[in-house]
Order: sequence, then structure tokens, then C-alpha cells
Amino acid sequence: MLQLSNMPFKKSLALSPLEERAKINELHASLGTMTEVESKFCTDACLHRYLIATNWSKKKAGKMIKDTLKWRDLYKPQHVEWEEISKEAEAGKIYRANFRDRNGRTVLVMRPGVENTGNLEGQLRYLVFCMENAITNLPPDQEQMVWLVDFEGWNMSMIPLKTAREIANVLQNHYPERLAYAILYNPPKVVEVFWNVIRPFLDPSTQKKVKFVYANDEGGQKLMESLFDLDMLECAFGGRNRCKFNKDDYVVSMKKDNGKPV
Repeated sequence: MLQLSNMPFKKSLALSPLEERAKINELHASLGTMTEVESKFCTDACLHRYLIATNWSKKKAGKMIKDTLKWRDLYKPQHVEWEEISKEAEAGKIYRANFRDRNGRTVLVMRPGVENTGNLEGQLRYLVFCMENAITNLPPDQEQMVWLVDFEGWNMSMIPLKTAREIANVLQNHYPERLAYAILYNPPKVVEVFWNVIRPFLDPSTQKKVKFVYANDEGGQKLMESLFDLDMLECAFGGRNRCKFNKDDYVVSMKKDNGKPV
């Protein structure tokens, strides 16, 4: 298993609810006049997430939000059409699960071992589509989602460095604090090695979100049972649900979410 690093970290600020409220108000004021679309995006919950991601720095959070607003204006992630990314979705490399965790949060299943295209832009568009869809399907009391990553059939050569860098950039800079936790299920040894390399550069709160779970480890299975209803959880992740990704069923579901006729 992974060993904790001895490298010191900058401690995250712990603020009272009143202090958090003041920070959010200050950040709102610093953003100035916004368009209707920008105002709709910059909710209190949104600003709260950006402030947490920047350790409550109004300056850093403000810059980060403005960069995201520019990105969203150009990339228009909320308007990615199903027809654009349907090819990327066919293999089931990323999809919204038909179950939630015990807190009711949306679950994205990721299977990098079934990557079916070499189109970086298409892959990014599909990832963004899945992120936006997962957010739309969050219950009103939740801001974060869950990732379940199945490594069956995966090897490092399947994700070029350029692709990994672009994916990390989009997730880190434009979807901060959207992840509740990520389960890496039966990851190959190379993933642990890579994690040990990057872990010292991550905030402790981020570290805690990544959980390595192995099918033959009793502790890991107890963790899965504490997080999910095993009758609903796919058997690929230690659950009792034998249903597998069905492309046709998923098309119907996504078209409904996308406001398209089935």
C-alpha cells in the first residue's frame, strides 16, 4: 500500500461559517459586473468551491473563476450535444452510473482500459459532457460527485502524456472541489508508483479523496460497503449488481438528459 510522505504541507485554513460568508461576499464584490450567464454560474456554492480550492485566497479564487468564465464562454461545456460525443460514449469508458453512493451523490464510472478513439479533442469534449451531466444530476444538497475507476485492460500507453495533461488542466482549473472521492479499484502497481510521485505535491484534503481498493483486501471491501449499497453497486467494484454498461440504454438516458427526442 502507499506510504505517507514526510514532506510538510501548508495547512489549509479553517474558517468559521461567518468568516466563510464574509469571504464569499468579498469575492462576489471583487468580480464586478457580470452577464446573466456568468451570474447564474457564480452562485454562492460555486464561489465557496473556488475559495476552498485556493485556500480561501480571494485574489487566486477570483482569477481562477475569471479564467473559468472565459473558458466556458469559448468552450460552451453546457451546450455539448450528444451527437458530438456519441462515438466516444460507445465503449463505456466514462458513464453516469444508474446508482448513487450512500449520500445520494452522482457516480461516474471510468474504464480507461476500453478507450476507443485517439481523438484528444473528442475525448475532452466527452469528459466535459460527462462532468456537466453528473453535476446536473446531483441532488440539491450535494456539490460533489464520485468517481469509480476500473483498471481492467488498462496500460499507461493508452493515455498519452498530452491527453493526461489536458484532462488534468480541465478538471483542476474548471471543476475545482467537484470530487467527493475517487475509488481506484484494483489498480496496477504502476498507478501506485505514479501516485507516490505526485502525492507530495497535493494538499492533504485532496490526498484523502483518492482511495486504493483491492478485491482481495477485506478492509477495502468494508470501505465499499460503507460507501455504497452493494445490491446496487456493480459487481466489477465488489457489489452484487451484475448489470453491465449497455450502449443502447445509455443513449436513451443521455438523450433524455440532453433534451433530445429518443
